[in-house]
Order: sequence, then C-alpha cells, then structure tokens
Amino acid sequence: MSAQPQIANPVYRALTVREMPSDERPRERLERYGASTLQTSELLAILLRTGLPGENVVELSMRLLRDFGGLAGLVAADLSDLCKAHGLGLAKAAQLKAALEIANRLAALGPEERMQITQPDDVARLLMLEMAYLPQEQLRVLCLDTKNHVVAQQTVYQGTINSSAVRAAEVFRPAITRACLSIIVVHNHPSGDPAASPEDVRTTEQLRRAGELLDIALLDHIIIGRHHHFSLKEHGLGF
Repeated sequence: MSAQPQIANPVYRALTVREMPSDERPRERLERYGASTLQTSELLAILLRTGLPGENVVELSMRLLRDFGGLAGLVAADLSDLCKAHGLGLAKAAQLKAALEIANRLAALGPEERMQITQPDDVARLLMLEMAYLPQEQLRVLCLDTKNHVVAQQTVYQGTINSSAVRAAEVFRPAITRACLSIIVVHNHPSGDPAASPEDVRTTEQLRRAGELLDIALLDHIIIGRHHHFSLKEHGLGF
C-alpha cells in the first residue's frame, strides 16, 4: 500500500499593505473617509509607511501601541526607547516622536490660539478640503467653547444622513463629554451640490429641539459641497 502524500501545514504570512483590499488600506481609507474615521493604529501605519517581513505596517503599529501602553505611552517614551523597539530604528522613531510632539503641542494650545468660528466661511475653511470629495455622506460635530473657539471635532455618522437615522444623543455626546455649550453640525453632499434637502431641514429641526432640552445650542448646520457650502442658519431653515 503506497504511502499517502504529506500535506504541508500552511505557514501564516501577513499580507502586505499592497496585498490588502483597497478599502482596508490606511491611506486609501483616509482619502475616502477622512482622517478622523481611522483607528489609531492606522494613523500610525501611515506615519511609519513600511513594516517588517512577516509583519505589515498595521500590525507593527498595533504592536507598538500594545507594548508602550497606547498613545500616552508612546508620547512619554524617550527616543532611545523607541529606537529599541523591533521594526523602528532611528529614522522611524524620530519621525514618530516628531508627529507625537506636534499633537502634544496642539493639545496644549490656549483658547486664544484655537480657531474661532465667527461665520459659516470659517467652518468651510476648516473642513472643505477634507469633506468636499468624500464618496459618501459624513456628519461631523464641532464642539465650541463660550467664545466659539473649536475645542474638538468628531465624526459621528457616515452614510445616509437623515432625520430617521441621526440620533441626537450621538450628535450631542462629544459636547456633553467636553462640557461645551454649543455645537455646529457639518455634513457633506457627495453629489457636489450643497443645497439643503427637506431631510436636511428636518434633521436640523430635530437637533435644534434636542439641544434646547440639553441646554446645548446648535449654532448652525452647514453642508459642504464640491466647491461651495450652505448654511441652514443663514437661510432660516430649521432654526
């Protein structure tokens, strides 16, 4: 009786970023959906660019976050400690340290240095470049302090933005957690036409009423198009 052929055990090999489906690659996801939608490991992967044999750059980023205890650990680590991490080296460690320091300094900005929103054009200058060419609708919330300086921005919805899909609790949560008393809601129209639809007006009315109950003012709802923007507050729609 002849011996059965031996079947070799499959050896695990991490996919390189180029071998990953296009909608899973960090840079392509950033381009399509915006930086705020990416996980921290994906943002790190874009900074580091390349991984190691058997460990792609996303897996390398996840390992670094795990080994150093998250972003806070990476910020606190000395350059020499980063250099010792397998897969970094001086060039990548220095690049990573510089990016983290920029983020650290940005977080430390005083109110007078943060962008102040005085008109819809200010919102457009802040977000037009990121949102005008997104392939699907995305809704972001700008949290403002008492002088309308931007404290934070957060993406809360992606997909169809309408009054039945948008939950006020999700929209106002970023402001509640930061004790902000006003917000501006921004979403894009992938068609390129920023004109407000009846659904946009209904969503605005719903959020304005919810804000009144929460004592958080909805200052405006701005729609980003391909080359223009539309303020529902300026046109008296939903306010």
